[in-house]
Amino acid sequence: MRAELSRKMGVFGNFAISFSVICILAGGMSLFGFGLSHGGPVVMLGSWVVIGFMTLLVGMSLADVVSAYPTSGGPYFMADKLGGPRWGWTTGWLNLLGLLGAIAGIDYGAAAFIGAFAQLQWGIEPADGTTMAVFGCILLVHGLLNISGVRLVTVLNSISVWWQLLGVAVIVGALALAPARHQSAQFVFTHFHNDTGFANPLYVCLIGALLAGYTFCGYDASSHVAEETTKAQTSAPRGIVHAITVSWIAGFVLLAGMLFAIQDYDATQNSATGVPPAQIFLDVLGTGGARALLLIVIVAMLFCGNAEVAAASRMIYAFSRSRALPRWQLWRRVSSRTRTPVPAVWLAVVLPFLLALPALWSPAAYGAITAINAVGMIPAYGIPVYLALRKGDHYTPGPWSLGRWRRPLGGIAVTYVAIITVIFCLPQSAPITADSFNYAGLTLAIALVLAWLTWITRGRRDYRLTAHNSTADQAGLEEVV
Repeated sequence: MRAELSRKMGVFGNFAISFSVICILAGGMSLFGFGLSHGGPVVMLGSWVVIGFMTLLVGMSLADVVSAYPTSGGPYFMADKLGGPRWGWTTGWLNLLGLLGAIAGIDYGAAAFIGAFAQLQWGIEPADGTTMAVFGCILLVHGLLNISGVRLVTVLNSISVWWQLLGVAVIVGALALAPARHQSAQFVFTHFHNDTGFANPLYVCLIGALLAGYTFCGYDASSHVAEETTKAQTSAPRGIVHAITVSWIAGFVLLAGMLFAIQDYDATQNSATGVPPAQIFLDVLGTGGARALLLIVIVAMLFCGNAEVAAASRMIYAFSRSRALPRWQLWRRVSSRTRTPVPAVWLAVVLPFLLALPALWSPAAYGAITAINAVGMIPAYGIPVYLALRKGDHYTPGPWSLGRWRRPLGGIAVTYVAIITVIFCLPQSAPITADSFNYAGLTLAIALVLAWLTWITRGRRDYRLTAHNSTADQAGLEEVV
């Protein structure tokens, strides 16, 4: 019996999942302290403008290809159709690892913010073991929500959009209107601060741009739910482009509002809460106000993690449908009741928990998790765009197309992806030790070796690109309740 995902997501719902995954209240807040140390306000805002614009070009170029191939597989399916099985296999593993790293990074970050809230509310000192336990509970809740059906996920993502936009307005408005000292425009737009250990200001600007670079990830979520979206050939591309654009504008307002409200730069960096934004809230609004604003950020992070699980589970489902994962027969199953890939959802919950376990023993582990997200996601976006350009006149675009702008914008996008991927791998602080080492390059190398090894051992034998409406997909597909 054929099992197909439920096509109940509309245009706004498709936009909402990518906007929820980008989640400026998650990336911008989690990495705010990183930005303060790696260039300070001028780099934080300047890089947000530049990286946001370049991400928009990548998103538009990717959207062009999504319109031609709107399936749950997303980038790996496009890469296979445009470049062949080995391109698809490699892109799929990069994208999957990036998605799993994103879930681990976002939900673990949410657990850390919950720890900061608990300290303010009840005086509980955050501990690694407690953070890990909260992280596990968050993942469990996200698993339960995602197996309930795409309609619930769509509703939650739609709420997430308004929660984030209103949350930014409330945070910036509260900080601006509070009777406290505010920084000058000169400080916010020109102040440079360097705690990296590197003397070259240009180098510091490059690595400081990673606050924006890490935040602008995950907009491929619109493609992963394409098979559950009405009029996917136009809805999914629009979802990508609109999610990036709205995040770009709202994120700039959020960062600027936070920077204007800094009372003590050093105290903010070294906050006892472990979360620099919490210190700004405390200094400006007191304990009660800080708790309220932290709750806004925490809920936004929880929405983000839930959307990430939805996107990753569809990727697992599609990749298994193509027989790419061990025990693919299990992960491709779809519930006959909710028409949701239930086993894939639980795998998308368990694997991020295992990825984050080393954080119990090493402070560098969280940075490594973030690296998995970035170096997996970004190259996976650039590969289909590059392959579409390589196809030249043999590439057939979908109804949402850049037209004559496809080649120049695509060329810029691919170049940017290559550059930002190298920047992701650069050392971020000196001296370089086991705790300060940037594991992004090592993570990327391991991911590529893993893709190569699995290809030669089983991929070239078992892998078979399968779309949701193909004959192969209908043969022998089991359903679970």
